Parts: sequence; C-alpha cells; structure tokens
Amino acid sequence: MSRMLMEAGIAFSLIVLLADCDQNAKAKARIDEPPPTPEVEHKLGSSWVEVSHPEQFPIATATRHAAASELNVTGVVSADVARSVPVISLASGRVVEIDARLGDEVKKDQLLFKLRSTDIAQAFSDYRKAVVNEQLAKAQLDRAKALYERGAIAAKDLELAQNGENNATVDLDTTTEHLRVLGSDLNHPTGIVGIYAPVSGIITDQQITLSAGVQALSTPNPFTISDLSHVWIICDVYENDMPQVHLNEYADIHLVAYPNRPLRGKIGNIAPILDPAIRTAKVRLEVENPGILRLGMFVTATFHGLTTEMRAMVPASAVLHLHDRAWVYVPQGGHAFRRVEVVTGQIVTPGRQEILSGIRPGDRVVTNALELQNTAGL
Repeated sequence: MSRMLMEAGIAFSLIVLLADCDQNAKAKARIDEPPPTPEVEHKLGSSWVEVSHPEQFPIATATRHAAASELNVTGVVSADVARSVPVISLASGRVVEIDARLGDEVKKDQLLFKLRSTDIAQAFSDYRKAVVNEQLAKAQLDRAKALYERGAIAAKDLELAQNGENNATVDLDTTTEHLRVLGSDLNHPTGIVGIYAPVSGIITDQQITLSAGVQALSTPNPFTISDLSHVWIICDVYENDMPQVHLNEYADIHLVAYPNRPLRGKIGNIAPILDPAIRTAKVRLEVENPGILRLGMFVTATFHGLTTEMRAMVPASAVLHLHDRAWVYVPQGGHAFRRVEVVTGQIVTPGRQEILSGIRPGDRVVTNALELQNTAGL
C-alpha cells in the first residue's frame, strides 16, 4: 500500500513539473516576440489614418518661440545694369567671322568678331586723298616761302599757302582718326575690321550670327558683356507687405540648387511705382556673387521685420518633407491621426524646427512623422 502511494506521489510531482516547464516556455516566447505591428486604417481621405497601436508613436507638444517677423518673397537673378556694357560697332557691314559666343568669358581687348565694311573702304579713300592733298599743300607752302624771300610774291600769297597747308593737315588728322575709331590699321589697309571686347566679363547677350548684317551704332547691340561678380535680385513685394521692407537693410537669400549656402543681399532700391495688375513693387537686392548665382535663377528672399512674433517649435523629426511641402501628424483622439500641412522656418537649435503656420504653440504632434508615414503607406 505504501509503495502505491509513493508511486502516485512521484507521478503527481512529474505532472506539476511538466506544467511549470510549459508555462515558463510560453512566458519566454511572449518576451521574445516583437511588438505587434500596428494595423492601419485610412479614414476620411488620405490625410487621416487610424493605427491599432498608437502608443508606438510618441507625442510632443509644440512650444512657444519668440522670433522676429519675416517676409518671404520670390526673386530673379539679374545683371547689374551698371556692370553691363554693350559691344557696339562704329562701322556697318557683314559679319565674316565670330570668335566668341553667348556665355563665354572674355577679357578686355579680346577679338569678338570681324566685319567686312564699305565704311572702311570709304574711310581709306578719304585718308589717301588727305595724304596727297597735304603733300601738295606742303610743297606749295615751301615754294611760296622761297618766292616771298626773293620778293616775287606778296605776303598775302604766302598766307594763303600757309592756310592751305593748315587745312590739309587738319583733313589728314581727321581721316586718320576716323580710321582708328573704326578699328582699322593704317599700315595694313583692308575692308575687314575687328571688333574687340571693351571690358572683361561674361557675354550675356548675342544678337549676331555669321553673315549677319550689322548697322553702325544701332540696337540691338551685337553683344552685351556683364561683370557677374555682383548681381541684382529683383523681388516682387505685395502692397500690404511693404512696411516690412526698408532701404539699406539686409535680406537672407536661399537657393533651391544650393540650400546649404545662404547669401545676404542689401536692399538698394524700392520702386516708387506699383504694378497695377498684381499690386506689387519691385525691390532690388544687391548681392556679391560667390560664383553660384546665374542670370534668370529663381531665389527666395527673406526680409526680417522689426517686431517679434510668437511661433510654434517642434522636434525636427516631427516634420515630414514630402513633394516640396512640409507636414506634421496631429493626434485626433483614440487611434486616429491627421496629417496637417505647415510652413517651416529656421532650425532654431539642433533638432528643433520653427513652424511659421499650420499649428500653434500647445498643439500636439507625432514626434517621428516619417515613421508614421511609412507605417501608413500614404
């Protein structure tokens, strides 16, 4: 009897031990399991989502940040008019050679193009006649002096010969200068004249092609050379924003192509006339070009006001940049979140993003918007 009781006790102990082992294994399996993947349900359009485990997306509260008022406008890079020099031709003719092209960098006195000009031929004709006439007048003057010394002619005859020599000399000097102005070489008479760069810079406009005709002192000019070391940025500022723009103050300039290279420009002029169609005034910024600004490039200029504003500030990770726009996710209670578009400002401190509009201080946002976005698959 005692043996049967002993065997029964052993069997019971084995059952209890096996049960404990099974419970421990299940507990360990629960610990090793990854957190449940939140299930997503889209609601009220693509900007609303519901997740099964909202606790996986921490929430942060937007804080208050005092900053100077700002005005953001768009602008276009233009050449400084005072640094743009037209290339003109004083001779009319046909282009027979082009030695520079639009966009080329040229040096002062560099050959740009050549003309075959009838003006040069006429100028050489006048020059040769002036040389012959001056030689004849000089010979007549020498003869008159010799005769006057012998008493063969009166003083008035000598004066007439002297006057003829003076007039011939003036004509010779005039025709010589005319040829030099036209760009011709007296020692190498030819109907071809070269046009040279008056200054160093970049060719920003070209109005001629090979075999084209050029009219003397006419517009459009064959070339325009601009010094792009300093450029203008022309901005359009709406009428109701004009109080935030003041002469001789500075604006921050942001480039789409170079977002990490902000520039500063001085307000050099505010146009006194508004565009009657769109009610904007032209504001000119004068900027030193580090070599990255190109004519026609679009930029964003930020004017800083004199008053301060209270703005929201959130963790930088709370801002989602998508399709050139910025968004944050705002909890809507329960398991729902709504995507809200915002306008971002500057990075105030490492990891903190300024929000200009879209949310206010005290609003709650998802700390990691990108993670929620990837989970939602929007």
